[in-house]
Amino acid sequence: MIKEDLRDNLNLINPFLENIIKGAGKNGSAEDIVWDAAAYSLSSGGKRVRPVLTLEFCKMCGGFKEDALHFAAAVEFIHTYSLIHDDLPCMDDDDMRRGRESCHVKFGEAVALLAGDALLTLAFETLSDAPLKCEQIAKAVRVLSRLAGPKGMIGGQSIDIDSENKKLTVEELQKMDLLKTSALIKAACVLGCIAADAGEYEIQAAEIFADNIGLAFQIIDDILDGDEQGEDEKLNKATYVSVLGIEGARALAQEHTETALSALTPFGKRADFLTEFAKVLLERSV
Repeated sequence: MIKEDLRDNLNLINPFLENIIKGAGKNGSAEDIVWDAAAYSLSSGGKRVRPVLTLEFCKMCGGFKEDALHFAAAVEFIHTYSLIHDDLPCMDDDDMRRGRESCHVKFGEAVALLAGDALLTLAFETLSDAPLKCEQIAKAVRVLSRLAGPKGMIGGQSIDIDSENKKLTVEELQKMDLLKTSALIKAACVLGCIAADAGEYEIQAAEIFADNIGLAFQIIDDILDGDEQGEDEKLNKATYVSVLGIEGARALAQEHTETALSALTPFGKRADFLTEFAKVLLERSV
């Protein structure tokens, strides 16, 4: 069931993303290379975790997934831009992304930088095109800009850069990852609620779910990176595995997943997909 539902979500999301990018670029002018680079990174085989969460939170709150597609796409544009910039030599200096060349290796640093900028700005243009009430769109803009900015994802990335060659406690790691990873996942979940015109109760549940799923997601990433020399190890950054060991890290990821799932309990069977999806993320091997 989860595989079929996930496939249905991807069949909605992927063509929608492709159509927006096609509509934005290929004007026979110099900026086409920027859109080529953006499209390259957007099609690099990601799991689309964030847009799936947007669609499913909208559905759980009584809305139609199709109404949430613009919001889902905007979150994925933000996520992809952050990966392009993360890979740059001035950041993590990573030549590979998901088994193929990073954007800056394929297209050059300048084009990669501009491709990331293009996706960032395209995200907010896409939000504004959503077929929803102006009040919903304005609320979505505020949520996404706050959680993707210095008070959210960018703030977490800044802490991450500063953490090189430092020993961090679990509490310090979690503070960083609530911003670096959980913030954009929170934006995805909350935007799904907004698309369904849900109330504060649903939004608060989405925030609790997202904070904890984001932490569990990052912990599992650290465990998977520990199976080979990951970028954090190369840059001498603390990870949950280096602080807690693999078993301790797995136990903490399980704890956060259980907390996330408890936030969905009041929604009953309407939360079945999100419950199973959270378990899939916990048990993933890639």
